[in-house]
Amino acid sequence: MQRIRLRYTKRGRLRFTSHRDFQRAFERALRRAEVPMAYSAGFTPHPKVSYANAAPTGTGSEAEFLEIALTERRDPETLRALLDESLPAGLDITDAVEARTSGLADRLAASVWELRLDGVPVEDARKAVDAFLAAETVEVQRKTKNGIRTFDTRAAVAQLAADRPQGDSRGDGPADDACAILRLVVRHMTPAVRPDDVLSGLRAVADLAPPVPAAVTRLAQGPFDEESGTVTDPLAPDREAVTAASTTAAATAPATAPEAGPA
Repeated sequence: MQRIRLRYTKRGRLRFTSHRDFQRAFERALRRAEVPMAYSAGFTPHPKVSYANAAPTGTGSEAEFLEIALTERRDPETLRALLDESLPAGLDITDAVEARTSGLADRLAASVWELRLDGVPVEDARKAVDAFLAAETVEVQRKTKNGIRTFDTRAAVAQLAADRPQGDSRGDGPADDACAILRLVVRHMTPAVRPDDVLSGLRAVADLAPPVPAAVTRLAQGPFDEESGTVTDPLAPDREAVTAASTTAAATAPATAPEAGPA
């Protein structure tokens, strides 16, 4: 059995697809691409697909991950291209690597998010960010299936900053032309802190309330380097393992004996 790990996106209008919607679309793509999937045992076999930390419905993402199990070996890049062609535009398979290590889900320790706040002047957003970062705790409430839950959002936020949209060198402009971009690094904790929870925290500490819903995109997720404050590629250990195995195989391959010349 071969395991392949894939990175995929949710872009444009397809950010509104639910995780279940994506599962159905992906399983159809597996059939169209004639992928030799391994199936679970039992009365209702399902293709062996493992999803890791899917983004909430309504948020875009450049960094979603899943793993599939195959009954026959396939080249990861060829498989990636076939699956990408079989999915609608916006659900794009952007990377593929053979799984050579364990614990992909454990490596997804943090996410980088971008929040576009239309109608919010940048200076207002910066003041709210400063107040949030200065607080020791920022408690918010979220409705769950078990009722209202109160939890701290501040501990999960490793980085938070506000700026203007890229390429916009103007001042804040009039209120109807204002726009702030929040860049947010959130550690994956229990309970999980989502971008909308951080917005609730900004409202709690600084009364920041965007007039329209924020456009939210996950830019990356993976291991978090506390020293540099960066989120790194979770597929890098698999790529390194594949490269190391190829190098070892080449080094240990027996030399080809030279052909004997004519007598």
